[in-house]
Amino acid sequence: MARDKVMNWKMKHYAANAQGVEGLILGEHSDYGNLTSRQCGNFVKIALAKANELV
Repeated sequence: MARDKVMNWKMKHYAANAQGVEGLILGEHSDYGNLTSRQCGNFVKIALAKANELV
């Protein structure tokens, strides 16, 4: 059973841009392996803050 994606690529890039780490996920080998655990955790904080703005 496949899991649905929680964050689309626009939200991921918005969160990366907000943290100033978008350069780490862009490029030929764009992946999130270059990010620290803390930076990945901040994606969740930013996504929740954005969701609360929309409500």
